[in-house]
Amino acid sequence: MAEIKLAAESRTKFGKGAARSIRRENKVPAVVYGHGNDPAHIVLPGHELNLALRQSNVLLAIDVDGKPELVIPKAVQRDAIKGFLVHVDLLLVKRGEKVNVEIPVHTEGELAPGSNLLEHVLNALPVEAEATHIPESVTVSIAGLDAGASVLAKDIPLPSGTTLAVEGDTVVLQVLAAQAEEAAADSAEGDAAAEA
Repeated sequence: MAEIKLAAESRTKFGKGAARSIRRENKVPAVVYGHGNDPAHIVLPGHELNLALRQSNVLLAIDVDGKPELVIPKAVQRDAIKGFLVHVDLLLVKRGEKVNVEIPVHTEGELAPGSNLLEHVLNALPVEAEATHIPESVTVSIAGLDAGASVLAKDIPLPSGTTLAVEGDTVVLQVLAAQAEEAAADSAEGDAAAEA
């Protein structure tokens, strides 16, 4: 995972008015916490931060009061309608340190023939990984799975140095029979017979 460097400024003004003013300048208010330090209130460049956050669990290299720090996003608030960044919480991390994060689960392959539906019980898998080596995602093969089949957390291959942060028997994916479609088809046939 690459580190993305961002220029941070200390934030001295607080409140809704100050936050709006910061966002008007295309910047984002943020707070950095962790390792027993007092929270540091900072401002980050909006466009660069938005691009960085397109990667899940991105590692950011920032300067906080002249001191270089590594952080990962822990909470990202966006405007519900327009989607712009409102505020970001960042967690301090150190090289070699293990952190708990959630990584996206992607699938590959085709289900067994038929009208089966794949349900993502978990869209992201909780794992523990070294802060500077957080996997971007995990990929699970669903090739040939039929209705009733499920994929458990322990069945998902993880990169070296990454361990599950959830019970191994936790269901991540399951295949459901598409009963709603069958019921709708039966209902349509019944209506046609009644009209005849």
